Amino acid sequence: MPLPPEEPQIHESAQGPSATTAAGRPAPTPRPVPGPRSAASPRPGRPGPGPARPAPPAQRPVPGPPAPKGRPENRSGDSPQLQLVPAPVEGALAAAEEALDLLLDSGRPPGEVLVLTTGDRHPWAAHELTFGEAAYWAQQDTAEDVFFADAASVDRVTARPVVIVAMNGGADDVAARALPVALSRAGSLLVVCGDPQRVTALLGAGV
Repeated sequence: MPLPPEEPQIHESAQGPSATTAAGRPAPTPRPVPGPRSAASPRPGRPGPGPARPAPPAQRPVPGPPAPKGRPENRSGDSPQLQLVPAPVEGALAAAEEALDLLLDSGRPPGEVLVLTTGDRHPWAAHELTFGEAAYWAQQDTAEDVFFADAASVDRVTARPVVIVAMNGGADDVAARALPVALSRAGSLLVVCGDPQRVTALLGAGV
C-alpha cells in the first residue's frame, strides 16, 4: 500500500542565526557616520594600510637665506626658508603629503602646519566642508591639527610656522596669487611641491 506523505520538518539548523542579543533586544547594525576626527584618528595626510608609497622625491632648496636651525617661526621679519620639491601635477599632492609626514615625524607639531592646494581640494578638506563652513574654519582657529585649504580661499588662512603648497593643477592666476600669500603666511618654512619651472615663473621676483 502507498506510504502516507511525510510532513515537512523544520530543522533548527535551517532557522539561521539569532537576530537578537542575550537581552532580547535587536542587535544594533554598525553604521559608519562621518564626523570630526578625534585625537586618536589618523592625522590628515597619513596614508592608511596598503602598499608603501615610493620614496619621496629629492628636495632641492630654492636659493635664499637659510633659516637658523631650531628657529620655530619667523619673528624678525626675514623671509622664510623656501624649499622646492619637484613633482608633476598629478603627483604634487602625494609629494606634499610626503613632506608633511617628514615634518611631523621629525617632531613638528601638527598645529604648526598649513597645507594649500592649487587644484582639487585635499580629501580631508572636502570631507570637513560637508559639515559646514563654520565648523571647517573653526578647526583652523583651534590650531590643534594640520589644516588643509585650497588656493581659492587663501585670503582666509592664517599664518603658521610652516606652509606646504601642492601645485596639483588649477589656473595660473590662482596659483600666482596663492604663492605670495603662502609666502607671507609661512613663519619659518615654505615648501612648494610642483613643476620647478612653473613654480619659479609664478614666484618670479617675489622669491
